Amino acid sequence: MAPSGEVLIAGAGPTGLLLAGDLAVAGVGCTVLERRAERSGLTRAFAVHARTLEALDARGIADHLIATGERVRRFQIFSGSRLDLSRLPGRFPFVLVTPQYETERVLEERARAAGARIERGAEVVALRQDAEGVDVDVRTGPGGVHTRRAAYLVGADGVRSTVREELGLPFPGRSAVRSVMLADVRVEGVPREALTGRGVGDAFALLASYGDGWYRLVAWNRRHQVPDSEPVDPAELREVARRVFGADLGVGETRWTSRFHSDERQAPRYRSGRVFLAGDAAHAHSPAGGLGMNTGIQDAANLGWKLAAELHGRAPDGLLDTYEDERLPVGRQVLRVSGALLRMLLLEPRPLRAVRGAAMVAATRMPPVARRMAGTVSGIDIAYPAPRGAHRLTGRRAPDVRLAGEPGRLYEALREGRFVLVAAVNDPAVTYLTFRGWAGRVRGAVATGSTGSTVLVRPDGYIAWATDETAPDRRAAEIRAALTRWCGAAAEQPSHQRWA
Repeated sequence: MAPSGEVLIAGAGPTGLLLAGDLAVAGVGCTVLERRAERSGLTRAFAVHARTLEALDARGIADHLIATGERVRRFQIFSGSRLDLSRLPGRFPFVLVTPQYETERVLEERARAAGARIERGAEVVALRQDAEGVDVDVRTGPGGVHTRRAAYLVGADGVRSTVREELGLPFPGRSAVRSVMLADVRVEGVPREALTGRGVGDAFALLASYGDGWYRLVAWNRRHQVPDSEPVDPAELREVARRVFGADLGVGETRWTSRFHSDERQAPRYRSGRVFLAGDAAHAHSPAGGLGMNTGIQDAANLGWKLAAELHGRAPDGLLDTYEDERLPVGRQVLRVSGALLRMLLLEPRPLRAVRGAAMVAATRMPPVARRMAGTVSGIDIAYPAPRGAHRLTGRRAPDVRLAGEPGRLYEALREGRFVLVAAVNDPAVTYLTFRGWAGRVRGAVATGSTGSTVLVRPDGYIAWATDETAPDRRAAEIRAALTRWCGAAAEQPSHQRWA
């Protein structure tokens, strides 16, 4: 079968949809294969954290999603302790509470508008790969099984990933908690806080407001552990709420319920040849902290531009390998954080719960500790490893600096899916090198109120390279070398043209 430049994506959840949109915007043909025939009405994930909102802002869709939910700047994590997100840097010092189906809707609309194809009722059942591509067997209902050829395949098909199983990759870990109840409900006793969670040893509950009169209730009852197939009884929800919050909150009408068990697992590799894993197919987390969907979306943001660079012939050597190098440690960290939060919620002996509560109150009242906690949960503090001798900013999240002219912010400039070279001053070298030598691949911009560094920002909002060099000739030479490494060779220019 002839090779194809297309990318196939298994799974139309948030991870697969963001990846499809990124590839389509970059001019890469892509198709999402989704086993379910209809768009899911499930709303298991409901928290969209600050770093994810920045990723969506860089794609021009953050404000659309924010309009669907409730902004929560402070929330209770244990009795008496509150995590304050209001001092996080950037435009989004909060967590957004919105149903997962809204996140999927916004991402799907973007992907389709950019030209991505989304096929529902198409299930990946097998795969084979060689040095030039991947053959994917797809079942499409009565039409039987047919084979698709692609340059790359991304498995974003969830914890029961067929792609991961076909690769023969294990998914080691353990079951973290069984029989967790989820429900979207109306309540009569409206809580004082929009997001609050508490554990009392034999039960825990979390209540989050969507901002439209509906609430997400997550509840667990140590005394009633039943299979996932068992229906959720509203009476049990009220009983758990009473034990945890001291009142049943008048839980009334429900529009959706589910019961599930939560695993803590991670694949040992995120890449096997021309096949990649992302989202829940690569890592499964406890529900504590609301980190799972966010981690998957950020997997996709990391992988998309790298696949596009490879397919356009502009990727530096080993770029695709850096996806696993960068994202696997992040998945491991998220497992540790969400697992620790869950185990603290499940503490059973009352004395230990008292110690936990006192410790968390003390921690959240110490500004440096509270800031680190907020940065970890929100994803703002995620950074990637930098090569030895690299500038101190390399691998860090790029702040959304103000830019001279239009667009007025860095994350608006990132919406084209290109690198952005941000200079500290109006530098003619930047203008020449980006708009002539690397036209269409890099946008040049000048920061206002800069600290003095010139930085090259990756399409996913992380800093690829930076310099503090002030001598014009040396700075221009460093910029040219960085652009050549990250964005490919410059277009040929007439010999009489100079940067200054």
